[in-house]
Amino acid sequence: MGLDLFDLTGKIALVTGGTHGLGMAIAKGLASAGAKIVVNDISQEKLDNAYKEYKKDGFDVSMYLFDVTDDSLASVYIDKIEKEVGSIDILVNNAGIIKRVPIVDMSAKDFRQVIDIDLVGPFIMAKYVAKSMIRRKSGGKIINMNSMMSEVSRNTVSAYAAAKGGLKMLTKEMADEWAKYNIQANGIGPGYFATDQTAPIRVGGHPFNEFIIKRTPARRWGNPEELQGAAIFLASRASDFVNGHILYVDGGILATLGSHAGEE
Repeated sequence: MGLDLFDLTGKIALVTGGTHGLGMAIAKGLASAGAKIVVNDISQEKLDNAYKEYKKDGFDVSMYLFDVTDDSLASVYIDKIEKEVGSIDILVNNAGIIKRVPIVDMSAKDFRQVIDIDLVGPFIMAKYVAKSMIRRKSGGKIINMNSMMSEVSRNTVSAYAAAKGGLKMLTKEMADEWAKYNIQANGIGPGYFATDQTAPIRVGGHPFNEFIIKRTPARRWGNPEELQGAAIFLASRASDFVNGHILYVDGGILATLGSHAGEE
């Protein structure tokens, strides 16, 4: 078998929010392993720009504009994708937001928005994709984008941590309910990665940059492409007996309390 275990040729992968950052890196990784990529977003501008980026790299991609938190709309678009592109074999629930606000200052509206996008959205998307997989008796792969905040907290990210902690348990529940249909539901928990979004806190002597480098045993930020191997593994036959697992790709942060003072 060898590398054939990781071959995604002929598979269709839907990556929500795959228009930039880690989602795009994962989508490109799946495409490089042979998958046909479908990307959604709520911004037409982001979809248009991402389409050019995928095409520039020679990847076959289809773009769809809809909100993953809209239950009825998501159902319609899952059917539309399967009619126009083909049956979805791989779902990557990547769409998400974060709001950095202390608990005492955060409105219930903002808290609910984060929960809705980061936790309810994956529930909605997985529900409809799994229904199709079960109906077709085809099996499939569901990959939820978790976080280190699925395990630990950090100041000012209460809603995000609550959502990602919930997503970890939702992933396990998906695995429990759908394993009998040959559906594997797992998660990826990224550490801190060098993206356009993190650029402002990585340059100019920002104290958070120094903190992350010292806190990470690998002593650096991750490169987005370093998530691709984990995604390909969880999307491929290589992970057929892996279910309900969160694979942390974090340079070792969760393995340690940190270095001793003065230790390099």
